[in-house]
Amino acid sequence: MATIAIYSLKGGVGKTTLAVNLAWAAATLSSRRTLLWDLDPQAASSFLLNGGEHARKDAQAIFTRDVKPAKLAQPTAVARLDLIAADTSLRQLDRTFHELDKKKRLAKLLGDLAASYDRVLLDCPPGLTETSEQVMRAADLIVVPVIPSPLSIRAFAEVEHHLAQHGGKVPLLPVHSMVDRRRKLHAEALAAHPDWPAIPMASVVESMGERHQPLGAFAPRSPSAQAFAALWQAIERRLASAR
Repeated sequence: MATIAIYSLKGGVGKTTLAVNLAWAAATLSSRRTLLWDLDPQAASSFLLNGGEHARKDAQAIFTRDVKPAKLAQPTAVARLDLIAADTSLRQLDRTFHELDKKKRLAKLLGDLAASYDRVLLDCPPGLTETSEQVMRAADLIVVPVIPSPLSIRAFAEVEHHLAQHGGKVPLLPVHSMVDRRRKLHAEALAAHPDWPAIPMASVVESMGERHQPLGAFAPRSPSAQAFAALWQAIERRLASAR
């Protein structure tokens, strides 16, 4: 099993869109037994996959009452894709991790899922927090969406610096998100980092919220869907080369 965290220091950079579409690609394009674990109390991934409408406010029970993660995993409409939905109880997750004082609590819980899944994707809350520290110890790869703007690029640099300062060895994969190549600022940022994958901004991506579906399920030939698919293939290659 491999764990891929979708994480950003900033909110509003396309993190959840990445998480949902990469999870779909893992389950559909790679035929992996896939789990999307929504750790963000905003529960956007859960909403997009239609898994959060009847949540019982027990998402944090995995951490506080030793409820097995697999017990809260529910199938989605996508074959081979399960979801652990988020809810507002996760607003206290940072405090819970601090009080537990178990630095690899999340890693242990993920280990319990190894027999059931090939790929686990974590939709992480933004910010440098106790939760992000747990994620950085548990993930095999951290995908970081970066809007082509100075503030977003600066935030990514801060994540790099934080990992370097704290001895983190997990690799980072920056991804330019919400890209509009017509904008000079975006074009300059892409030129400065031509090796970073790029996901174009498109109105079809916003339709995910209405359809409660990943992009590949209803617009597989759109440039954005193809960009997500290419990104997932790049992730699979990185995971294979790390073995």
